[in-house]
Amino acid sequence: MYRIVLVDDHAIVREGFKRLIEMEDDLAVCAECRCADEAVEAVTAERPDLAVLDLSLPDGGGLPLIEHLRSIAPDTRLVVLSMHDGEPYVAEALRRGACGYVTKGVAPEELVAGLRVVMGGKRFLSSDLERRRAHRPSEELDPLHRLTSRERDVFLLLAEGRTPKQAAAELGIGQKTIYIHRASLMGKLGAGSELDLYRLAVERGLLPA
Repeated sequence: MYRIVLVDDHAIVREGFKRLIEMEDDLAVCAECRCADEAVEAVTAERPDLAVLDLSLPDGGGLPLIEHLRSIAPDTRLVVLSMHDGEPYVAEALRRGACGYVTKGVAPEELVAGLRVVMGGKRFLSSDLERRRAHRPSEELDPLHRLTSRERDVFLLLAEGRTPKQAAAELGIGQKTIYIHRASLMGKLGAGSELDLYRLAVERGLLPA
């Protein structure tokens, strides 16, 4: 029996996917979480085979959570289930340790198929992402790939309109460190202001226009 932790801040979404998963004889949801803190507690306590998580959580982004869960439970495989289908989100989630990425726009059955593929030791992308990736240019052309993980966190927060003080509080680091990362990422991206960061995030599908 494969034990799964579900992480999504919408109870209706969790319930729907829980019912879908538990229709399978060898899959069971051992915990449901609505935020990153609950996910950390559940994964630490349950040590599940899989964790299925959204990227938009009320107490922080799912991308840093991926890395944190990987550090505390390296044997737990992680699958992203998200409305965000932009390539930067997908590439970043995989780079940080996710084994699969399923968008909420595909048929629900694809999640179950993806969980089985991931439990078999392989990477899984939902069909819409696979089609898009087959026709896109190399990831190395994207300037976002020049950023470190922490610079990417700071980039997303500043692009969303957070002040350096707010970004520092959310990431748990000093405001001076935020300014250092800000200067570095702006140089790498050729950006002159937070407005440029916002525009780049919109172009890459990280933020709505």
